[in-house]
Amino acid sequence: MDKQSLRERIWDDLEASGEARFPFPPHGRIPNFAGADAACDRLAATDEWADAAVLKCNPDAPQLPVRRAALRAGKTVYVAVPRLREEHPFLRLAPDEVPDIDDATTVSGASKHGVPVGPDEVPDVDLVVSGSVAVTPDGGRVGKGEGFADLEFAVLSELGAVGDWTTVTSTVHERQVVDAAAAAGDVELDGHDVPLDLICTPERTIRPGSAAKPPRPGGVDWDALPDEKLAEIPVLQRLHPGDG
Repeated sequence: MDKQSLRERIWDDLEASGEARFPFPPHGRIPNFAGADAACDRLAATDEWADAAVLKCNPDAPQLPVRRAALRAGKTVYVAVPRLREEHPFLRLAPDEVPDIDDATTVSGASKHGVPVGPDEVPDVDLVVSGSVAVTPDGGRVGKGEGFADLEFAVLSELGAVGDWTTVTSTVHERQVVDAAAAAGDVELDGHDVPLDLICTPERTIRPGSAAKPPRPGGVDWDALPDEKLAEIPVLQRLHPGDG
């Protein structure tokens, strides 16, 4: 089973089971799911959440409860501008700067209320929350296929804003946790894929063991970066070796 086949299987299953939630269809996106609030509650009950002051979170619908819970808990949330296409590719949502948490944590509200910042203005990130299409119990993550979550992590890694102290997590439906066969290696992860340290579903909290977890990439894999992404993303042009 390759990654795209796995994505299609998960999207189809969430739709057929009735567990998918707006926006519809779940296909082609980080799918929203029934129980996203409960998965957020599990994350919010962890020590990693309690210790985190700064989060970087994806803007997708299933992680909306996470963004709202973070701001209500006094945490600062950074959300990437879609496709990192701006000179200031992150939006800061800080509790004392946001007049309406419910609005500011939506996709459209983040662009309205968030403060645009450059990547070198992002402080040390304690917790990275990534949306997923599928996850494996050993910490593997499969996104929707565009690679921006991993690229955002790589950019912040290049600038020292994420490191060994940063926990990477995802909230997903139990149906998005793939079966034992896929977890055993039928889904091959790439070197730039960022593994998960913590997985929260509505039913359980999974902590992949360090022995089974794939290694974390250390920065941008320039050799694997498509030319079109380098041409379209200002921060990559700025960080590219030899382009300073």
